[in-house]
Amino acid sequence: MTDTLDTLPTPCLILDRAVLRRNVRRMTDRLKPAGVQLRPHLKTAKSVEVGRLATAAFDGRITVSTLAEARYFAAGGFKDILYGVGIVPSKLAAVTQLRRGGTNLRVVTDNMPVARAIAEAAKAGDSFSVFIEIDSGGGRAGLPYPGLPDLIDIARILHGAANVELAGVMTHAGHSYHENTPDGIAKVAEQERLAVVTAAQALRDAGIPCPIVSAGSTPTAMHARHFDGITEMRPGVFVFNDLDQAGIGSCGSGDIALSVMASVIGHYPHRNQLLIDAGALALSKDISAQEFMPKAGYGFIKDAPVADLAVVACSQEHGFVQADAPLPYDKLPIGSKVRVWPNHACITAAAYDRYYVIDSEQSDGRAVVATYDRINGW
Repeated sequence: MTDTLDTLPTPCLILDRAVLRRNVRRMTDRLKPAGVQLRPHLKTAKSVEVGRLATAAFDGRITVSTLAEARYFAAGGFKDILYGVGIVPSKLAAVTQLRRGGTNLRVVTDNMPVARAIAEAAKAGDSFSVFIEIDSGGGRAGLPYPGLPDLIDIARILHGAANVELAGVMTHAGHSYHENTPDGIAKVAEQERLAVVTAAQALRDAGIPCPIVSAGSTPTAMHARHFDGITEMRPGVFVFNDLDQAGIGSCGSGDIALSVMASVIGHYPHRNQLLIDAGALALSKDISAQEFMPKAGYGFIKDAPVADLAVVACSQEHGFVQADAPLPYDKLPIGSKVRVWPNHACITAAAYDRYYVIDSEQSDGRAVVATYDRINGW
């Protein structure tokens, strides 16, 4: 018997394939005409099936955030993988193992001690492909722009080492998540572009090749005015979207492909609340969407019978659901199921080992048409 939304256990993760495909087409239509490759950051989906859909119109390059993801996607046939978290010497052996197996696993650094360690490790005959990370304003990792201290020195260590390829430069404008107008995001996108393109030109001026110029977040990929000088973009959450992206303006609510399905387990009219069996572990405690959607709580209820019905508080396995208006308990009986849009799809999905896939463009959209696995851990 085919599962439907009515027969699934709760809490569980629901993925609407029709919305996912629309999201991928939208990003493809942004980047293809500009001649920019898509290297999607698959830390969001952590799924080979989603990765194949996301890269279908491009050359198959991807980004990951853990070595577990790198192994999983390599086993799934992906051969050009950027491990987008700064590498440390103790992980170089794991990188080497994947590269020996035929995967071009590329790594990232922003400091000379690691550059030297990579050069030293390569003396044994193993090869490495390295990006230098640039901080374009997000304040997380990378050489700060505009100063770009040590850029040329790091590049010379890498470029001058046997068996080491300096693949290029990369950046991520994480501060784009704190803008919610097209002009505001476009300004950050231009800052991101200038930082990484300037770094690439500085290397070339010093006689050092810089073939790949890599940038990208979902907001900047969607709102950049142009991509001059950039060769690839690395958005991630665009495949699913979430309330945070809707608040920013990178998508609409109809573009959110991911939801958590939960069961109503209690009615509490004296406090105008109901309980669901999805709490902090099922939804996460990420409240990023509240920056521009103060009533989002830990997630809005999809297709709710009253406005702004949201999970307003969580304990480990309980979600407290409330709205400003009186709750229509007759429309939300005990045992009924609701779907919660996540604040941050990447964090919410991390609690689960699979996606139950539906397709809202097929029949009534309630049949489970596939199950996609995913990789967790490090």
